[in-house]
Amino acid sequence: MIYREAGQFKTTYAADQAVFSIVQDRVAVAAAVVGAFVVPPLVASEYWLQAVLIPFLVYALAAIGLNLLTGYAGQLSLGTGGFMAVGAYSAFKLATAFPHLNVLVVFVLSGLVAAGVGLVFGIPSLRIKGFYLAVATLASQFFLVWLFNKVAWFTNYASSGTITAPDRTLFGVVITGPNSAPSARYLVALGLVAVFAVIAKNLVRGRIGRSWMAIRDRDIAAEIIGVRPLRTKLLAFGISSFYCGVAGAGLVFLYLGSAETLAFDISISFLVLFMVIIGGLGSILGSFLGAAFIVLMPIVLANAPHALGLRLPVALQKQIELMVFGGLIIFFLIVEPRGLARLWQITKEKLRLWPFPH
Repeated sequence: MIYREAGQFKTTYAADQAVFSIVQDRVAVAAAVVGAFVVPPLVASEYWLQAVLIPFLVYALAAIGLNLLTGYAGQLSLGTGGFMAVGAYSAFKLATAFPHLNVLVVFVLSGLVAAGVGLVFGIPSLRIKGFYLAVATLASQFFLVWLFNKVAWFTNYASSGTITAPDRTLFGVVITGPNSAPSARYLVALGLVAVFAVIAKNLVRGRIGRSWMAIRDRDIAAEIIGVRPLRTKLLAFGISSFYCGVAGAGLVFLYLGSAETLAFDISISFLVLFMVIIGGLGSILGSFLGAAFIVLMPIVLANAPHALGLRLPVALQKQIELMVFGGLIIFFLIVEPRGLARLWQITKEKLRLWPFPH
């Protein structure tokens, strides 16, 4: 059987199911990854590393987690901020209770704790779905934030009620805490995102991903053909929460440095949901594009008046930023409801100039 995509023929099923089936895509992704590891640490300023690239990577990881649950499994969730809080507070407790524990192990264990919490709150998904499931996950968001706010044990009884990332080293380099360099934290964040993005890509193209999509598209038909709804949905909640938990740990340890429960309120859940919707539901690439849009667009809008020579009051400028930002979101959703990933796919197909393989 011959498969064809974007002007390129595929002669085997293995080629059709490859992570990057087109040769040009593999070359472009490899070049982008190598460039991301080499160029920013050498040329990017501290502002770009700390205020743009690190938050982009952290939010992209959270968006991948939510996309696995909502985009691939079809389970709408508004509890992303709560699961990120679980990961952040778990990482803080593990790092302070076991100071000699490798910081990468701390990230993974915090994700596992968040996955366990996600499994608990994913149980109602067997009976409810859609708007009702969103409300149930919203309840988990409020409960988890309230729990961390009221129980002082999670903050080691700090009077300020905040958690602070301690100094931790990896291969002799300080990568977390106040004494860490932005370039070191950037490389750790990039490494985590790169690894987990590849894992997510392989998950969605395998048996697990196909089970998620079957439940998403036709849950009754999926059950008839042998897909177990409870196990499939709980697996989606668990893996999604794992990603969000690691992202929450990265938010505190690699980006903010210290945080309180306000950093994980409902606004961050909506923010990550907007990333998934704008970037493209059911697309790993869309998670990156949505995160880039959400992180970069406010910076562009904040600097646009100065670039145009306009002097506006700060309050008015903030209101204009919100109006333009919301208008751009609506515009993109009208132009292409399937997100920026679909726009990129269409553009790539139209501009592909390389000849067909023989």
